Amino acid sequence: MSKLQDVKVPDLGGSSDVPVIEVLVKDGDAIEKDAVLLVLESDKATMEVPAPAAGVVRGLVVKVGDKLSQGSLICQLEVEGAAAPAQSDAATSPVPPAAPKPSVPAPVAVAPTPPPQPAPASGAGSTATHRVTVPDLGSFKDVPVIEVLVADGASVEQDAPLLVLESDKSTMEVPAPAAGTVRGLKVKAGDKLNVGDFICELETVGAVPASVAPSLPSEGQGAGARAAAAAGQVQAHTPPPPQPSPASGGGSTAIVVPPADAAHAGPATRKFARELGVDLAQVKGSGAKGRVTIEDVQAHVKARMSAAPTATAAVVTGGSGIPPIPAQDFSQYGPIERKELARIRKLSAAHLSRSWLNIPHVTQFDEADITELEAFRKTASEDTGVKLTLLPFLMKAVATAMKQFPEFNSSLAPEGDALILKQYCHIGFAADTPNGLVVPVVKDVWSKGIVQLAQDCADLAKKARDGKLKPEEMRGGCFSISSLGGLGVSGGFTPIVNAPEVGILGVSKASMKPVWDGKAFQPRLMLPLSLSYDHRVIDGAYAARYTVALVKLLGDLRRLAL
Repeated sequence: MSKLQDVKVPDLGGSSDVPVIEVLVKDGDAIEKDAVLLVLESDKATMEVPAPAAGVVRGLVVKVGDKLSQGSLICQLEVEGAAAPAQSDAATSPVPPAAPKPSVPAPVAVAPTPPPQPAPASGAGSTATHRVTVPDLGSFKDVPVIEVLVADGASVEQDAPLLVLESDKSTMEVPAPAAGTVRGLKVKAGDKLNVGDFICELETVGAVPASVAPSLPSEGQGAGARAAAAAGQVQAHTPPPPQPSPASGGGSTAIVVPPADAAHAGPATRKFARELGVDLAQVKGSGAKGRVTIEDVQAHVKARMSAAPTATAAVVTGGSGIPPIPAQDFSQYGPIERKELARIRKLSAAHLSRSWLNIPHVTQFDEADITELEAFRKTASEDTGVKLTLLPFLMKAVATAMKQFPEFNSSLAPEGDALILKQYCHIGFAADTPNGLVVPVVKDVWSKGIVQLAQDCADLAKKARDGKLKPEEMRGGCFSISSLGGLGVSGGFTPIVNAPEVGILGVSKASMKPVWDGKAFQPRLMLPLSLSYDHRVIDGAYAARYTVALVKLLGDLRRLAL
């Protein structure tokens, strides 16, 4: 007989709120297993979501422009015979699947005192108390609570929002896993929570069925869900206003100025304000419920600049206190055209700015004699039938030198007081694409030969050009290589370290030069190298020894076999 199976967004490699750029099916379509349902565009690549089984599409709830995260519901599949393997814990529930909802990310952890049992159809049963804890937040920690929507003793419906969390990238509501009464609420606005932290207990009639385990709505649903809560999803008790911290020592009438973190604003607005150095607590919001928008920040900055030009520099600053470049109206000088940056270029710009501002860069320049390497490369390409470029030879030489100089294969610990030395070697290479720069990562370079590295590089480069790179194919790099030789650059340049890595090798175009061999000048093919490194981890002498070792490896391929 037919079964309904939930189809949800798979692992996105740490990305969240990924836009849907194309929906390839509609309700009622009969599809085969692995047929593409929709296309997502993450920060770095375009990803297709395939069907987990053959069947008929039912209850499609996504459209172009929606932002999805791992676990978000896409549709249901009507499949023949036994149900396909469950995609989530909810699929194992004895309760039939509920009607699809707009967004179903990671479930909230609920630890019931008695083992959960399916609720009776009548809804009656004994009273049970359940612990409600913070659900999976991805890689985020210490996420601030920006709004508490219930109070002790409040009666709530299933899925009514209890509180709102706001990370650097999204606003998340924690819904009630079932209808019941809130008991022992322990959190307040301004608290910082992590996965598994206790929120409250929920007194329910009967047990919470596994099939109604709650989930976090995706970004963009926050305002709507809060409005629904205000309209009646929270049945009793208006949440009290945030109380002054005990440390303030003031009486009940004391006025507490909220910090910027407590301001009612979205992630994009917070990021924009941080870039300008604006305290959001000083900005008056014009959005719903006083929410601060990007336009409000712009108006605030404009007003401060107009009112006090001499004092504004202390307020309107960029990262690390650096004043931003003043805005100009270029149209007053002549005709202009505005061209929006591709999304990848915007994200790359932010990442490169962080790396440049946070890492003390040093760049060393040298040349490697690759006369014999180039001759061998051409011969080996003909013998193997594989197109061998210079890149796999560079990768192998860089990785081999790392064994002798392991600090180039490390990262600085977040606290800045230790090094993380890696026992693996993954090397990324800068790939130029129509949409901007991406860095695919070749894994396990130590264990691969030149031919295998060449094939891996070719496959990843093609995926990069086609916009088909997966998130996991751009993560985990230990070191990067940026080659401009193919573009005709013959001199040195200063590549920016790709944090949290500590080194990057820039490579330019090789050229024939006269080199003194002790008796006469000989024509040799010389390759310019530019090694940039994080001076907090690598000192000049260490980097110089690494460069010398690298030049020797490139000059004599036999050393790569040692």
